[in-house]
Amino acid sequence: MQWSIRKILHRNNEDQETQKNGVMLVTFAEPKHVVSEQFRTVRTNIEFAGAALDRCQVVMFTSSAMSEGKSTVSANIAVTWAQAGKKVLLVDADLRRPTLHATFRTLNLDGVTTVLTGKNSVGEVIEKSFVDNLDILTSGPVPPNPSELLNSKRMASILDWARENYDIVVLDAPPVLAVSDVQVLVPKTDGVIVVAKMGKTLKGDLQRTIEVLKLANANVLGCVERVKAKRGDRGYGYGYGYGYGNDASK
Repeated sequence: MQWSIRKILHRNNEDQETQKNGVMLVTFAEPKHVVSEQFRTVRTNIEFAGAALDRCQVVMFTSSAMSEGKSTVSANIAVTWAQAGKKVLLVDADLRRPTLHATFRTLNLDGVTTVLTGKNSVGEVIEKSFVDNLDILTSGPVPPNPSELLNSKRMASILDWARENYDIVVLDAPPVLAVSDVQVLVPKTDGVIVVAKMGKTLKGDLQRTIEVLKLANANVLGCVERVKAKRGDRGYGYGYGYGYGNDASK
């Protein structure tokens, strides 16, 4: 079972542009657009997939490699949860290539890394976004040792604090096959969504990604497939496919 979300990007270098300008929040800009409805469908399916768990409050979004759409998916899904009345915290856990501050047009002077190094408390660096019910926690300055920081007791404390103060916590995490950051985050999360890009993500890479996550005892809720739209389609058409965890590695 799969969903599809299509997107047209009028950019020559998507990865660099995403880091510079952030991702497109179609769910906020045009909540009645068919693409926004598709994101809401993805959100609903994630909720159904997580219903079998004891709890599904902290959800991590990742991918096999860079530029496969995890930041776009995580941000838009977070917006749909906020629009549904949930109190949501969106966390930029990609300490190597952060994008959240660019998406929400804020500075990245303080954030996850300054909490992890003891400069700030988590409450001091949480920011309200322009979306009702949605707060954000940016990455903070890029550190030399991301994996060590994410594996620290302070990172666990951040997420424990977030559980007590929010209904849903969404983590935008680094790609699985590029670095070890995701594996150290897995024990601190309730479920993982893998984002793949049709025509770019290799089947073997997706299979290895699922294997790595399962070795880390992750609850893989499913795979969101990003499909590139035809050039003649209007604007940012998204069609996202969603398959449950057992299907994602096939």
